[in-house]
Amino acid sequence: MKYLHAMLRVHDLDATSKFFTQGLGLSETRRKDSQAGRFTLVYFGAPENPQAEIELTYNWPAEDGSVEDYGSARNFGHLAFEVEDIYALCAHLQGMGVTINRPPRDGRMAFVRSPDHISIELLQKGPALPPAEPWASMPNTGSW
Repeated sequence: MKYLHAMLRVHDLDATSKFFTQGLGLSETRRKDSQAGRFTLVYFGAPENPQAEIELTYNWPAEDGSVEDYGSARNFGHLAFEVEDIYALCAHLQGMGVTINRPPRDGRMAFVRSPDHISIELLQKGPALPPAEPWASMPNTGSW
């Protein structure tokens, strides 16, 4: 058996693509538009493991302009990424306007949400970093 990908339905393909590429550093690996099915699929992989992909599925609006409600996405759980420097990545994401829902107070783990509210867990590679500000005293925000 071979793991292929996790699929996420999104409403804002451009914002979510930017989050995964410019925010998390993933690369777009391939893209498919289906006129007949009225959807776009975009795949992303991490530089160290590009074959384990995330598939973003963008279902085009209906002819009347309506869009499907996907709910809060809490039933999905989360995607997890091992990162080189959790503090630097959280600062980078914060600079992009991303809310750090669960700051890396312990130097080990943080949670953020994508533009479509997908919960993303960030885990420090190797041992936890020493606690540091502003993260050590930052409260949780919202849910993850």
